[in-house]
Amino acid sequence: MSGFKSDFLNILSERGFIHQMSDAAGLDRLLAGETVTAYIGFDCTAPSLHAGGLVQIMLLYWLQQTGHRPLALMGSGTTMVGDPTGKDESRKILTRDDIEANKAGIRKVFDKFLNFGDGPTDAAMPDNADWLLKLNYIEFLRDVGRHFSVNQMLARDAVKMRLEREHHLSFLEFNYMVLQAYDFVELNRRYDCRLQMGGSDQWGNIVSGVDLGRRAGTAELYALTTPLLTTSSGAKMGKTEAGAVWLEADLLSPYDYWQYWRNCEDADVGRFLKLFTTLPLDEIARLEALDGAELNEAKKVLATEATALVHGREVALVQAETARKTFEAGETAATLPGVDVDKGELDSGIGLLTLMVKAGLATSNGEARRHVKGGAVRLNDVAISDERLQVDGGHLDDDGVIKLSMGKKRHVLVRPQ
Repeated sequence: MSGFKSDFLNILSERGFIHQMSDAAGLDRLLAGETVTAYIGFDCTAPSLHAGGLVQIMLLYWLQQTGHRPLALMGSGTTMVGDPTGKDESRKILTRDDIEANKAGIRKVFDKFLNFGDGPTDAAMPDNADWLLKLNYIEFLRDVGRHFSVNQMLARDAVKMRLEREHHLSFLEFNYMVLQAYDFVELNRRYDCRLQMGGSDQWGNIVSGVDLGRRAGTAELYALTTPLLTTSSGAKMGKTEAGAVWLEADLLSPYDYWQYWRNCEDADVGRFLKLFTTLPLDEIARLEALDGAELNEAKKVLATEATALVHGREVALVQAETARKTFEAGETAATLPGVDVDKGELDSGIGLLTLMVKAGLATSNGEARRHVKGGAVRLNDVAISDERLQVDGGHLDDDGVIKLSMGKKRHVLVRPQ
């Protein structure tokens, strides 16, 4: 797809964001002719977002950059129901306090990408709890539910897969697509929202909103989805063996975030530069053409640019320099991720496995033990094979820290406090 009249769709097409559109020509005319409000919904199921959600965040970023208005819809209401899409089991039901805390954490992510305010292209963050929690059930069934065919709902992938696998699907979750469709219509009424975007797994839910809008008499609504993103080896974006790649520094250090992008697969460099940086396409083409050892330079650019968007350029440059000192100059950079350990506890000795868990290099003693037996653990760059080792003050280096490493790329400085 190319040759669109609107800047927004041209950018999305050139950078690989587009998977499906409900009416490409109609949406292009709309975007080329007026300021369009579009939204993506984010349920408040976690204290932040992770790298798997970056594609959607970048959609809203480019929407605003091309003169349109983004809505980052918080799904406090739908979080209480749970989206069955891509899930074999029901989501954990969260309390209202948990949802509000998660919402606050998610807002911090969007503040880094979008400009919020009251102007025509300023972003807004509505919350579907404002209307969903006030619904009268009987009126909702009569006014909205009558427009939905159960036959079509059963044919949607999210429902169909659960039923085919004979996994439990609650009536609560079955309602999710109805509520998401209603969100689209409600946002049209409140914000003149004309476009809903999301991942391709949301296509059924999104076009249900388009159809509901048509039946409810709104202006023409549009749908746009992005490809479901995996790495070249098939791994899910935003996940590593150590856990989620969070966009919040308190949950994942900027250094580890930088390393996530630096360690991407060779085949993904060009694609990720287009999706997760704002570099010009000609510069991306130059970097993508590098091969062999030179490709590592492109990976460093990707890591720094992607980190700059989330944590700021100054922080990103610090992480790049930390990596250079650690891997190229052989130094123990003071800016490596650190963990504070009570001085008294360290003086009396702390088990290596316990320390690895405390440092975030393993999620359990069992996992830490496997890494030690596999020869992946080093203390001050010395390989450790004794899983019963007690780490104490005698292991402090000249700088008063202990460098604990797991593999070649994960390092933590243990600091006595």
